[in-house]
Amino acid sequence: MPIRTRFAPSPTGYLHIGGARTALFSWAYARKHDGTFILRIEDTDVERSTPEAVQAILDGMAWLNLSYDEGPFYQMQCMERYKEVIQHMLAQGLAYYCYASPSELETMRDAQRASGEKPRYDGRWRPESGKILPEPPAETMPVVRFKNPAKGLVTWKDLVKGLVEFDNEELDDLIIARADGTPTYNFCVVVDDWDMGITHVIRGDDHVNNTPRQINILKALGANVPQYAHLSMILGDDGQKLSKRHGAVSVMQYDEQGYLPEAVINYLARLGWSHGNDEVFSVEQFCAWFDLDHITPSAAQFNTEKLNWLNQHYIKQADNTRLAALTRPRLEARGVLVSAVPALEAIIALYKERVVTLNELADAAEVFYIDLHPNQELLNAQLSAEAIPALQELVERLKDVTWEAVAIGVVIKEIVNKHGLKMPKLAMPLRVMLTGQTQTPSVDAVLMLFSREVVLARIARHL
Repeated sequence: MPIRTRFAPSPTGYLHIGGARTALFSWAYARKHDGTFILRIEDTDVERSTPEAVQAILDGMAWLNLSYDEGPFYQMQCMERYKEVIQHMLAQGLAYYCYASPSELETMRDAQRASGEKPRYDGRWRPESGKILPEPPAETMPVVRFKNPAKGLVTWKDLVKGLVEFDNEELDDLIIARADGTPTYNFCVVVDDWDMGITHVIRGDDHVNNTPRQINILKALGANVPQYAHLSMILGDDGQKLSKRHGAVSVMQYDEQGYLPEAVINYLARLGWSHGNDEVFSVEQFCAWFDLDHITPSAAQFNTEKLNWLNQHYIKQADNTRLAALTRPRLEARGVLVSAVPALEAIIALYKERVVTLNELADAAEVFYIDLHPNQELLNAQLSAEAIPALQELVERLKDVTWEAVAIGVVIKEIVNKHGLKMPKLAMPLRVMLTGQTQTPSVDAVLMLFSREVVLARIARHL
């Protein structure tokens, strides 16, 4: 049977890192097996679902380059189908109307808690052979409940957790349609997975408790039951569970912070899955290697330092033209006009070995395009009295030197030797005058990026 996987987020917030990992693993499994990857938006929570959240999910998927073969499908557009299945289940005796009011149910649960029992629906409106049900109250709109098997076990071989089983006696009769007729989450998921022919459900382990209910409904409908793989939770840097309330940021925030999507993909792939000791690999390699056998059932811990290390690696490997295209809008967002000289690609070629993020690249490039005013205290700390005559001579020599790094470097060394200085005595104040920073690549290479006129003006301003 062809592999069909799905990613089914609820649009009640942004796409965070845990959801992105679920999407990645579902996508990669389909790609590995030449299958189909489906995007489904589970938007039945009308009060909390928003168009902005839907767009955030789509944007996050696009940024990560997780292309879907079918979709996006929206559950709210499938209401007639859900209601059709519910009517079928009512007609077949697989579901029934329950007229218990909210106050009745609360009283029932209070009594169960008082006697030390687990609060659960007691089946008072469940039709059974020989059971006489009361007359339905005219003033109560009923919900529809699934007639869950009363005995036996629900078992499945989870592709991550191994054998999982639930006792049906612990599962009460699930509401599959509310009193207003709208279907509930667990029911919609079942119908969608059935209709879409999903073969493998890869999702977070917060869904484990939903799985036995969904399996029972699928079996009642005579549908094929998918194979399930429940991914362990992700812990934050501090060891706490990563959640929307604790450290889980939007995928698009990684874009804003200057990470490359391939670095985030590579990092996510290693959150709970491994291929030997391989740490750095392409998306193509990941899809070729990926399997469910090497997903660990234990929690994965997020490590920002490792993500930074990967991002630095991918920036070093990236094409300068591409990095320039990604850095330019970051500069423009700061109000920095990127001029033709110096070429942004040339700045990036010089600095990309030294940065961790695209934002740091923008920081490095910015000083070449603005009217820089270095911190005076920093400049005073670097500009010694013995360096001033050497800098004054440098200004004169730079007026007619060939404007390339090698020639500029020769002039600087000659002046340092002539004035009996160590290189930092001249190079450090020069760096601060030109870039406002004490740490830069080779000072002659930095000078060459600026125009001769800008270099002379910036040095003269501080002499």
